[in-house]
Amino acid sequence: MTTSYLANLELTGCSMKTTISCQKLHTWGSNLCVHKSPCSLVAGSQTSLKHHPQSKMKTNIMSTTPDRSSHISSTENKVSSLTYKDAGVDIDAGSELVRRIAKMAPGIGGFGGLFPLGDSYLVAGTDGVGTKLKLAFETGVHDTIGIDLVAMSVNDIVTSGAKPLFFLDYFATSRLDVNMAEKVIKGIVDGCKQSDCALLGGETAEMPDFYANGEYDLSGFAVGIVKKNDVIDGRNIVTGDVLIGLPSSGVHSNGFSLVRRVLKQSDLSLNDQLPGSSTTLGEALMAPTVIYVKQVLEIINKGGVKGIAHITGGGFTDNIPRIFPKGLGAVIYNDSWVVPPVFKWIQEVGKIEDAEMRRTFNMGIGMVLVVTPDMALKILEDDSCNAFRIGEVVEEDGVRYH
Repeated sequence: MTTSYLANLELTGCSMKTTISCQKLHTWGSNLCVHKSPCSLVAGSQTSLKHHPQSKMKTNIMSTTPDRSSHISSTENKVSSLTYKDAGVDIDAGSELVRRIAKMAPGIGGFGGLFPLGDSYLVAGTDGVGTKLKLAFETGVHDTIGIDLVAMSVNDIVTSGAKPLFFLDYFATSRLDVNMAEKVIKGIVDGCKQSDCALLGGETAEMPDFYANGEYDLSGFAVGIVKKNDVIDGRNIVTGDVLIGLPSSGVHSNGFSLVRRVLKQSDLSLNDQLPGSSTTLGEALMAPTVIYVKQVLEIINKGGVKGIAHITGGGFTDNIPRIFPKGLGAVIYNDSWVVPPVFKWIQEVGKIEDAEMRRTFNMGIGMVLVVTPDMALKILEDDSCNAFRIGEVVEEDGVRYH
């Protein structure tokens, strides 16, 4: 089936002009025209270990190595204290694959892949929403999963200081349910509006016998732009810089293989009230991922931002060190923000160790900015910013919790 709209994107030097001639709800085609580029526009990609229920490995700066994804199943028996590996996701195996890919595609590790265009970089990212889709199927909540999809990619590329330009999606299912697909695409449109970027196109694939009835899979792709002189890459971070945390809406879109394992061994259903909360468990788990683009770009424009980490799979433990120069790390103040009830429930029911929680979930902080002490004061004094001082940069490797 082919239903399409055409979107024309013209890049002239660093200027951008977007014209959308018409719009349908699924399966799109697009025309891309690039002028005065120093080289042909080849898709750059990134390699960063994404600990979704399906670990995603991506290659970074100016690499033409294809993106890779894998689902790594654990054969270990279930133990009383659950881990992400017990739920089927082996973070260490994923890290080993990234290490091997690095031999073929040097320069890996960033949240977004950079490609030079005049005095700017195009910054690209791709992602999915993992097995949060399973809960969408169970709850029937399909109109916000598209927001999650957009968020996962645009939040990655904004860590380089890039403003998202456009987004594309891939929707695959065994048999197309038009009403369900319309709800999903509506969420994608909403996410693009929140990100101030164009939904440029996408693909709908009907693949009979490949997916279970009533189920689908999603992938998204975002491209943004940033001046070369304005790229945020962490290289200027020094001891004494401050870590500012921006609150999450909950679990976001990572760790759901472990969440679903916990849910199975609990005595609650998705319709039951979440302990310590006024919402149901289903509502808490399906809360859409926060899109931080506008807030982060506003903070960047004020100056003093040296590094940004999107807290996805891998939590603080794996994501924050990715932005530090060699020899620097962070100390995190455990009591500097209130951990949302959904994480307390997950940890209690699953008997999950603190270290495993911190390496799997965002724990209530979805984005971390490393800023100068002066900038930290300005952010914290701004009541509209809704931010926390969660730690500081220290002269040691990794992340220490205090």
